[in-house]
Amino acid sequence: MSSATPDHSVPPADTVLVVDFGAQYAQLIARRVREARVYSEIVPSTMPVEEMLAKNPRAIILSGGPSSVYAEGAPTVDRSLFESGVPVFGMCYGFQLMATTLGGTVDDNGAREYGRTPLTVSKTGSTLFEGTPAEQSVWMSHGDACSAAPEGFTVTASTDVVPVAAFENDEKKLYGVQYHPEVMHSTHGQQVLEHFLYRGAGIEPNWTTTNVVEEQVALIREQVGSKRAICGLSGGVDSAVAAALVQKAIGSQLTCVYVDHGLMRKGETEQVEKDFVAATGIQLKVVDAEERFLAALAGVSDPETKRKIIGREFIRVFEQAQAEIVAEAGASGEDVAFLVQGTLYPDVVESGGGTGTANIKSHHNVGGLPDDIEFELIEPLRKLFKDEVRMVGQELGLPEEIVQRQPFPGPGLGIRIVGEVTKERLDLLREADAIAREELTAAGLDRSIWQCPVVLLADVRSVGVQGDGRTYGHPIVLRPVSSEDAMTADWSRVPYEVLAKISTRITNEVDEVNRVVLDVTSKPPGTIEWE
Repeated sequence: MSSATPDHSVPPADTVLVVDFGAQYAQLIARRVREARVYSEIVPSTMPVEEMLAKNPRAIILSGGPSSVYAEGAPTVDRSLFESGVPVFGMCYGFQLMATTLGGTVDDNGAREYGRTPLTVSKTGSTLFEGTPAEQSVWMSHGDACSAAPEGFTVTASTDVVPVAAFENDEKKLYGVQYHPEVMHSTHGQQVLEHFLYRGAGIEPNWTTTNVVEEQVALIREQVGSKRAICGLSGGVDSAVAAALVQKAIGSQLTCVYVDHGLMRKGETEQVEKDFVAATGIQLKVVDAEERFLAALAGVSDPETKRKIIGREFIRVFEQAQAEIVAEAGASGEDVAFLVQGTLYPDVVESGGGTGTANIKSHHNVGGLPDDIEFELIEPLRKLFKDEVRMVGQELGLPEEIVQRQPFPGPGLGIRIVGEVTKERLDLLREADAIAREELTAAGLDRSIWQCPVVLLADVRSVGVQGDGRTYGHPIVLRPVSSEDAMTADWSRVPYEVLAKISTRITNEVDEVNRVVLDVTSKPPGTIEWE
């Protein structure tokens, strides 16, 4: 059976489409709609209007974009969209596109605005702006400017250089703003967006995690029937929540496989074996493969080679476990027909599967499986963002330690050791990492820090003084970063007293470490991981 299996995740009835015109914020718009408890999906601007309308959306949002509406080859939208009766909200480029398509005027008159800009609301009781102040700060990013609204539209806001910064047509349910309401710098942006959804489009805010769980449980039961499924459990949030959701749907028909490759952080294998099983009652097959992985990694220092070896060995071990489960099930006449994956919506979008835009990066869950895979996929999280997955995990009663677990790379600590990976070096790094995590948790920083890789510079030694004697130990690097989606990141400003405590404990408690350093590089230019 091909890996291109049917998409069994049916969107809710109240769906908002976000039309992507190449905006850097398209995903953010979709997230903000969902934060308003309304389901949203991203579609490409190249999608014909009839296909958009065939999805029966309750509303459509036109995103921003880097083009000028007058540029050759600039993306457009057919006028029929605005005549369909579906409420439409244009933002930035989408606003200008609505204006020009419906007979308004957009000029390249040098009225450029970038960044934080004062906005004056002239109709404070309008659909979009009711309850917001007459003077507010918004985030602009445009070169062209709208100088005249289309016929039938009321101008509701302006700036010092742009006479038409927002307009509304309640009769046709068409609305637009020149700025980006989806970004936090627009102080009342979320309120304006919710006014469009609730007041302009008349949508009820009823998309909740409870609804997601109930809907997916019903779909999974229908898809699987009386057959069996297997799931590769990594210990991470995505696979854990996907497994828990499928287990809730089909119970003992699911078996999970956890490959212990010896590259996990301190206590995580035990957490999966005990806490996760206790919370879900899931059937778990644990494969102890530490010796196999360490043997394959012996003498290897090149980071890319390490990644390939770890990926190769993981697949081989998982395939072996799969074969054993299939053989055992076959003896009892049961058919193992499904493979559960923790694919998320950003995985789909960034792999070119969500918007029709360029492939940003390949993902192991999207397009990374062989064509002759023998299983049909179950991807219950395919429509969700990471924060939504965490909320579903909480709804399912998973332990907080799993639901709030920071992102952790698939190759594990193998790519947080700069140099050869050995059992001794892994044990050393595990202890240093555990100390950093303990202190960040004690300081209440778990939610404000996206993740904090702890890196061992195994091939580097530095001079130190410990116990009145000269030492020649390894440096440890702390890499605390803040991010929303890991595409970009900034280093987290951890309080000095917390850093001092981490450093003191690591150098006192971890043998062969005599120096702790802090990585203060943003992404770009540096990646989050060192290897």
